[in-house]
Amino acid sequence: MEQNEKSLTTKRIIIYLAITFGVTYLLSFAVIYPAVNSISVGMQMLGQLLVGSIMFIPAIGVLLTRLITKEGFKDSYIVPKTGKKSIPYFLFGWFGPWVLIILGAIVFYVIFPDKFDSGMSYMAATLSAQGTEVTADMLKMTMIAQSLTALLIGPLLNIFTCFGEEWGWRGYLLPKMQEKFSLPVVLLVNGIIWGLWHAPLTAIGHNYGVGYWGYPFTGILAMCCFCIVIGVIFTFITIRTGSCLPAALAHGSLNGFAAAPLFFADVNANISPFVGPASTGIIGGSAFIVCAIIMAVVMIKDTKKTT
Repeated sequence: MEQNEKSLTTKRIIIYLAITFGVTYLLSFAVIYPAVNSISVGMQMLGQLLVGSIMFIPAIGVLLTRLITKEGFKDSYIVPKTGKKSIPYFLFGWFGPWVLIILGAIVFYVIFPDKFDSGMSYMAATLSAQGTEVTADMLKMTMIAQSLTALLIGPLLNIFTCFGEEWGWRGYLLPKMQEKFSLPVVLLVNGIIWGLWHAPLTAIGHNYGVGYWGYPFTGILAMCCFCIVIGVIFTFITIRTGSCLPAALAHGSLNGFAAAPLFFADVNANISPFVGPASTGIIGGSAFIVCAIIMAVVMIKDTKKTT
């Protein structure tokens, strides 16, 4: 009986990954790539819209897999199982990522002070490229407005799209993998799978741009490393609550505030996206790395206590 359950779990993992990767890669190569590279502005806008829609595909994979395998929707990892004890993890999901982003940016600019520009030249150049008339006061107001929006509204606005990913990776794949593998293996493999799923978007420039050495493979490798780190943090708050919602909130907070460290980047500095100041770089993401290590140690100790 136990062997049959393990075989069924393996089958469900394979079906889920086949659907999620199959639909994502097919949509990316057949529709999104031609659209974003089109000379038509309308097609480019369609391509960008479809890029955002990809985040819903893991949730679609969960729905189809549960229906195909007749698993049903019991234990869907949506409603928190710990009641009011979940509140600290929701608060961490909302505010934790931007604290870690700021700490990582501080570390980056302390190590590379020549890349810091209090005049926000990088932000000014970005706005100018969009046809906006830039002044010092306007830069400050834009920075404040974007920061407050990202902090106070961003997590709630982004949770709907981020739920699409988190219900898949943390709400479905995570507990299935826990049935078959040790926690260290789960944390590593789940992150790699998540990173490889991002590969089509990484290849068109998300997070690391284009034209760097080893493009796009080094970018895909870096994304896998980033997803391992972030995945550990999201896994921790999912396991502690029995729900993927805190992870979806944290994912939304991260997406909304991710670009903030670039506000103070020197536009003339040679900044590698693999280093920072954004959290996808190894220095910019240093606070996330430390947090992930601590959480991984705590989770591994918890599993040893229960065995």
